[in-house]
Amino acid sequence: MMQQASPLMENLRRSAIWFVASALVLVASSIGLSRYLEIETPAVSITLDPLNVDALIAEITGDLNDANNAPDLDALLAMARRALAFDLADARLYSLIGEIKYRQGEKDEAYRLFNQALKLSKTEIHALQRSIGRSIETGNLPKAVAEIDILLRRWPDRFSSIVGGLPTILSNPDGYEAVLAAIKAEAPWRAALFAALENTSEGLDFASRLLLDLTGSSAPPKASELSAVISGYILQRKYETAYRLFLFSLSDQERKLAGYIFNSTFEPVSDGRPFGWQNRDQPGLEVTFATSQGAAEGEAGATVRFLNTPVKSTALEQYIQLPPGSYKISLVASARNVKLPKELFWSIRCVDPAGEIARFNIPEGTYSRRNLSQDFSVEPATCSLQLLKLQTAAIADSWRFRYVGTLIMHKLSIERLPS
Repeated sequence: MMQQASPLMENLRRSAIWFVASALVLVASSIGLSRYLEIETPAVSITLDPLNVDALIAEITGDLNDANNAPDLDALLAMARRALAFDLADARLYSLIGEIKYRQGEKDEAYRLFNQALKLSKTEIHALQRSIGRSIETGNLPKAVAEIDILLRRWPDRFSSIVGGLPTILSNPDGYEAVLAAIKAEAPWRAALFAALENTSEGLDFASRLLLDLTGSSAPPKASELSAVISGYILQRKYETAYRLFLFSLSDQERKLAGYIFNSTFEPVSDGRPFGWQNRDQPGLEVTFATSQGAAEGEAGATVRFLNTPVKSTALEQYIQLPPGSYKISLVASARNVKLPKELFWSIRCVDPAGEIARFNIPEGTYSRRNLSQDFSVEPATCSLQLLKLQTAAIADSWRFRYVGTLIMHKLSIERLPS
């Protein structure tokens, strides 16, 4: 028969249970508080929970990145190794130890550790960035591009960290082909790549070459990419190069619209490139393009509807490139009750040096398919790029000068006259 426990023993048992429970609650609270503090105050977090690896990594990283104080590399190395003993599968710790070894001059050991980190996690950011630098340095450029692809798919905001290596990669045939293959495979960093290349003369040349090589591929050039690169060449006054890229980028269908004025019949093709029509939103009017197959009878071309308000500045424009010589600009137009309180005209201006070389006025009234023309000339060696613009002579938004009616421009063309 079992004896009943004495009151003293029962009290001791209950006290022991309470003590263990309290200790467990305290440990859980410390761990929870440690997790809460690991980002803002990692040192305090580590004090509360010495096994908080995230806090330890944050503290070591903060010390390594402290520009004001030289880090104690030996002390940081000891901290990282102690943490590694508790978590042998944390790629971040191998990466941190590798960075410390790198700064201590032990680069072979550092890259061994970076490789170990990438075996555990192929997207470990610091090890990836160091490995990319190493691959570029040793000339293994296809590997560098593959690693860049991994980095930017996981960390798209880190593009700036690899920009410095782009000239080396793209200057090398193997590196260039690897980048081209990545773009064709729909690399999500394509837009960032072209945006970076547009900032320098060398980068524009790489971007232009890539766009031409993408023509006809499964990942053809985008209109925005072509526009940006062509505009970049224009800003650098490389007008011939800009125009040549525009011509080479034309599809077979678009080549049918080529001429001194691209798309002179205002076909509703998606364009936006500087040597194609720029149809800018302009208060006081609406501009629409219609093909002869899709338009009402007599309304094929560019229709400009004035909304009985003032109209200032430009509605349509296009860069053109006319060699020195004599020319005729011609317009076939129809109008319905058009009232122009200030002139409406096509102007041809030199871009560099700036200056108007021709102005072609459009008449008021109502008329059908009227033929209008004007001769002009481009002087030798003074005007290598021109801008064709439809604009008004209004210089202020005065309601005394309200534009009314509908103008339909069926065709606008330029032809060279015999010398």
